[in-house]
Amino acid sequence: MSRIRITAKDVMAEAELDDSQTARTILSALPIESKANRWGEEVYFSTQLKIGEENPREVVEMGDLGFWPPGKAICIFFGKTPVSKGEEIRPASPVNVFGKILGEPKVFAQVREGTKIRVEAVEGHHR
Repeated sequence: MSRIRITAKDVMAEAELDDSQTARTILSALPIESKANRWGEEVYFSTQLKIGEENPREVVEMGDLGFWPPGKAICIFFGKTPVSKGEEIRPASPVNVFGKILGEPKVFAQVREGTKIRVEAVEGHHR
C-alpha cells in the first residue's frame, strides 16, 4: 500500500492509496500543490492530470479520496455535499475512488477556500 500526506495550513493527514491506475498516476505526479476549494463537506483541488473514468462511483464513503475526471480534481470527502440525499456522501458527478484518509477525515472542515494544499508521498510507503 502506498501512502500520501495531505497538508493544508494547520491540517495534515495521511491517506492510504489503493492499487488502481488512478492511484498510480497520482503517485507518479507527486508532489502536487494547488488551491483548496470547498463544496459542502468536501475539499477539492485541481491538478494537471488527465485521468479517465475508472470504476466511477456516484456515492462515496466518509474519508474517501476521489479523482473527478471532468475537473481534473482530487476530492476529499468528509461529509455531505449540496447534492447528498439523506446521509449519503454524493460527489457532483461520479469520481474514481483511489484511497482513504487515515484517522479523522473531519479535520478537513477547517480548510478554507483558497488555502494552499500540498500532496506528497510518504517515504517508505510506496512500491
